[in-house]
Amino acid sequence: MADDPELTLTAVDQVPFILAVCEGPELRVLLLSGATRAVLPGRDYLGRPIREVISDLVGQQIVDAYYEVYRTGKPFDGSEWRVHLDMPDGSVHEMFADFTITPWTVDGERRGVIGIGTDVTEAVYKRQAAAADTERLRRRYEESREVITALQRELLPAGLPVLPGAQVAASYLLAETDTAAGGDWFDAIVQPDGRLALIVGDVVGHGVAASGVMGQLRAVLQDRLYSGASVTEAVGAVDRFAARVPAAHAATVALVVLDTVSGAAEYCTAGHPAPLVVDGAGGTRYLPLTGGAPLGTGGSFSVGQARLQDGDLLLLYSDGILERPGRDHTSSAAELAHFAADSAAGRALRDPEATPAERVCTQTVELLVRATGHGDDITLLAVQRVTPVQNLVLDLPAEPAVLRGARHELGAWLTKAGATDQDVFVLQHALGELMTNAVEHAAAAEGSTVTVTVSLTASGAVEAVVTDRGKWREPSRQENRGRGLALTSQLVESLTVTHDTDGTVARIRQPLTRPARLLDMRDPPAPPSAPAAVEFRIVEQEGDDEAHVRVEGPLDAQTASLARRELLRRSRGGTVPLTVELSTVTHLSSAGVSALHHVAAQHTAQGAPLSLVASPGSPAQTILALVALHP
Repeated sequence: MADDPELTLTAVDQVPFILAVCEGPELRVLLLSGATRAVLPGRDYLGRPIREVISDLVGQQIVDAYYEVYRTGKPFDGSEWRVHLDMPDGSVHEMFADFTITPWTVDGERRGVIGIGTDVTEAVYKRQAAAADTERLRRRYEESREVITALQRELLPAGLPVLPGAQVAASYLLAETDTAAGGDWFDAIVQPDGRLALIVGDVVGHGVAASGVMGQLRAVLQDRLYSGASVTEAVGAVDRFAARVPAAHAATVALVVLDTVSGAAEYCTAGHPAPLVVDGAGGTRYLPLTGGAPLGTGGSFSVGQARLQDGDLLLLYSDGILERPGRDHTSSAAELAHFAADSAAGRALRDPEATPAERVCTQTVELLVRATGHGDDITLLAVQRVTPVQNLVLDLPAEPAVLRGARHELGAWLTKAGATDQDVFVLQHALGELMTNAVEHAAAAEGSTVTVTVSLTASGAVEAVVTDRGKWREPSRQENRGRGLALTSQLVESLTVTHDTDGTVARIRQPLTRPARLLDMRDPPAPPSAPAAVEFRIVEQEGDDEAHVRVEGPLDAQTASLARRELLRRSRGGTVPLTVELSTVTHLSSAGVSALHHVAAQHTAQGAPLSLVASPGSPAQTILALVALHP
């Protein structure tokens, strides 16, 4: 029985861990344990190369590790590696694994490779969930990194511009072994002529001194570039400053000024690593160094020329990504190019909601440092040339029923343009108020329409115009009227309204920005989930308690009257206490605010308490705070 190979295979097949046995230079699969087949359901594996069996892991380092072990004869270990696996139903399964890949030798000759692993996904998820719910996590951030992170955020840009022909992203990862803010910095500045200036710099050292110098160097470059200075002028100015400040001596900087329309770029590498280009076909190339010396060292600064085609992605980075433990500069540069290309193309970790620039700035860092760690801060700044988003033009009949659909169209356009959820919220509310006013003005004239035009300017601001052909009516003095324009003016940067006998034109302007990512490799981000559409309704809370209700969906011009009647019915005209949960309201217009004011006034007159409850950051809490109707 002991010599029965079939019996041996049966026993091996029942081991409770991942096991893969591969043979020959092609690493053709001889055996997958039952646990392995459960992780990789429905795959044809026997006799096939491991790279084909787990082709969905190409770009996630696992496949490369198998062949590297066979080539070198050295084992490879991984702990809690995050991987994404394609399932037969088309879904993607996220898994964390501990594993060891070892050479398989027979009589001293290399026969193949054996991979052994354990699925630790449940343990990782439990640890992450526990960490999120415990005081230990808060103490860790409060006592060690919270202050550092806050300082770093204050010193770095509050946001990156959202532009019609370019997608910009950035990330910053603090050194593993450091407890002080670093000297890396980045910036993305739209110049007066519409060109985009991109900067990554590095001050020698860490701590308060390095951060202070970094802030000064960044301010000098900002001032020159916002004034329209050329690459030569801007680098010359910051070099002169560094020569006068000892702590800035030998700081390095890479500056690229890109014409997002033509793709023409000018750049300078003052002692800094060369920018990387990932082209639209997935190829990579490093731009030639311009030969500039570090700042303040008495060197000169040449300017290089380059051109980005549509779809090309340019990556600037600090040398912390190259100077990882156990890697020389050449191999690190090759790895950076490889994983940047995989991340840009979506071949690495799955994140279809992120832009290629965002994937490069987050996934490239995760993939590179998880195998080696990192001893220095790492900064990445990426821009990709894209097809400019076309203007949104809506010709709407002067009917309130069209407003909700128009808000949805606006939200979809803003998301396509690259707006954050917060900017979508602001502009949907602001333009919703203007469209409501325009529909009211135009409704008196039969067949009248309202026109909405929305564009994204070269400087990264949304400009929108709402035009109607109705008759202007001065805002009435009714207590609950006239809030729409006031609310709009509080939400956006600028609002102007002009009117004459032919109609009214309302214009708004709101800059768009996207945040950079301050990374923490200890807790990878959870994938985003798309919010489901919610219809308007009023729901009684547990126990069918009419005096404690939850409002769901849009509270707008269409639903405000119904909401007012229903809330007063449940509170017996304001004579009994009423609690209204508003956290699940998806859109709160001025008409909805007026309805809530009316209900509040009734309760005040009757002497019965009214409690409006809205969670922090929810649409209702944000709007109610603006109009001084506090929940």
